[in-house]
Amino acid sequence: MKRIWIALGAIILILLIFGGVFVSYYNSFVTKDQAVESQWAQVETQYQRRFDLIPNLVAATKGIFKQEKEVFGKLAEARTRYAGAGGKNVDEQVKAANQVESALARLLVILENYPNLRSSESVQQLMVQLEGTENRISVERRRYNEKVRDFNTSVKRFPGRLFAGIFGFSERAFFKSVSGAGEAPKVEF
Repeated sequence: MKRIWIALGAIILILLIFGGVFVSYYNSFVTKDQAVESQWAQVETQYQRRFDLIPNLVAATKGIFKQEKEVFGKLAEARTRYAGAGGKNVDEQVKAANQVESALARLLVILENYPNLRSSESVQQLMVQLEGTENRISVERRRYNEKVRDFNTSVKRFPGRLFAGIFGFSERAFFKSVSGAGEAPKVEF
């Protein structure tokens, strides 16, 4: 009878240990997944700041700079596309954000080529704000990729890979620049 109790106790102990390991891995995945979500929210916050500045920049330059309707149109179109991607997945949002960046890059080149436009105080202030926002976005993207790296490492490592499959966790996508993002935009008049 004593052996049965010892065997039963050993089985219960083993089940408790395995249960603890399962709970520990699950909680770890949830914590890292939430960190990734939270960091993506920070990226979106900076995007929102950028998108709030864009109409002000466009309004400040529109009266001075009418011949570049195409650039302003593409900027507004890209901004609208990003706003429409809000309910979609992160990859769609990243693609839309990259379109905004491309249009912004063209606008910045134009502004650099027109000293009287740059000297306008309101445009200058908005440009400083936009530059600061771009730096913040860069920082938040880097932080997002760090969180994704930590999460993906947990999902890929053994025995985490086994537990991730059981719990339904899979790798997350890194924020990557689009092809050609390293090339300076060309502006022709």
